[in-house]
This record gives sequence, C-alpha cells and structure tokens, in this order.
Amino acid sequence: MSDKPLSIPTATISRLVTYLRILTNLERSGINRTSSDHLAEEAQVSAFQVRKDLAYFGRFGTRGMGYTVLTLRRELQRILGLNRRWSVVIVGMGRLGQALANYRGYSESNLYDFDIKGLIDVDPDKVGSSIHGLTVQHVGDLEGLSRAASVDMGFITVPVEKAQEAADALVKAGVKGILNFAPTVLEVPDDVAVEQVDFLAGMKRLAFYILNPHLKDLKDDDA
Repeated sequence: MSDKPLSIPTATISRLVTYLRILTNLERSGINRTSSDHLAEEAQVSAFQVRKDLAYFGRFGTRGMGYTVLTLRRELQRILGLNRRWSVVIVGMGRLGQALANYRGYSESNLYDFDIKGLIDVDPDKVGSSIHGLTVQHVGDLEGLSRAASVDMGFITVPVEKAQEAADALVKAGVKGILNFAPTVLEVPDDVAVEQVDFLAGMKRLAFYILNPHLKDLKDDDA
C-alpha cells in the first residue's frame, strides 16, 4: 500500500463513494469479480479514471483479472471511514431537517451507519416535540449532547442568515464535520471539515450541461 498523498481531488472522493455503491450492488447480486471497465461503465467515467482514482490509495487489483468485489468493497469502506459508526446531530428542524431525521437510508445494507443522535432547534414550538423517536432539544443543550453522544457530524438545515450561528454552535460543541444545506460559505477552524449541499448551484450546473451536452463528459476529469 502506497502512502496517501497530501492532496486528493474532491471529485475522486465523490467517485469512490459511487464505486462503493456499485461494488455493494455487485456483492448483493453474488458477483465476485469485476474490472475497471465495468466499474467505469456503471459510474459513467473512463476505465483510466477508475484506475487513477484507486491508484491514489494503492494497488487493489490483478492485471488481467480485475478486482475481487469483496476485497475492494472493504478497502473503499476503510478508505472512506465507513467501517465504523458515525454520530450525527441535525440543527434546524424545519421541513428539510424533519425530512432528514425521518430518512432511513443512513444504515443502507448494514455495512456502515450514520446514527442520528440529536435534533436541535431554537423554536419553542419545536423544542420538546418528538421526531422518529428523538426529542428536539434546544441549541443550548448541544454541547452536553455532543459530549454524551460523541457527536462527529452536524447537519445544518437552518435559514441562510442563521447558518453561521449554527456552525459556531457545532464548532463550540466539538463537532468536526459539518454538512451544510444553507446556501452560504461558513467560516470554521481549519480542523473542521465542511461539505456543502447546494441545490440551487446544482440546478444551475445542470442547466449549463443541458445547454452544452458536448461538455458533459469533461466534468468528470481531474485537471
């Protein structure tokens, strides 16, 4: 196994998640071996891109024989940190927050788990209510909850003008990963990771590729 490089393209990490999903489906179907060509076809990228993405982390296949599905699936789980359970809180219990709290896909295929440990809001009408068996708590309880549940991640689903306050509260509580659904850039310490989920930006990119279909194959290439 080669040493992990200091910098890996974000697009590569996104594709690893896709490869893991494909491998999981292959394993469920009883398929024991696969190839970079097959992974590429399923992921809609080139076989060269598959090999390049995997090469950041080592050598996993055998020339002429491809990959053992179970082995590669486990290696990608390990690389992505999905061989353990992750504790999550959701900050903001509007419609989106409630939808995420009710989503049951976090434990897909029982291979790894994202456990929703807490629901947070400041609205007196929401605090104390129950959603999918969890009681909504006030943001003032976030630090205690984080310590008790060893919270790893926080989902921010508050209005944009409240997003930075929510991020500050998560940082203060010791949470090291934030999934931000508010369309704004958050200021956080260097040791806190932020992943942006921006529906509007996605729609704008989609509009561009609809108007420029000849460019869609270029968007998966790493510069």
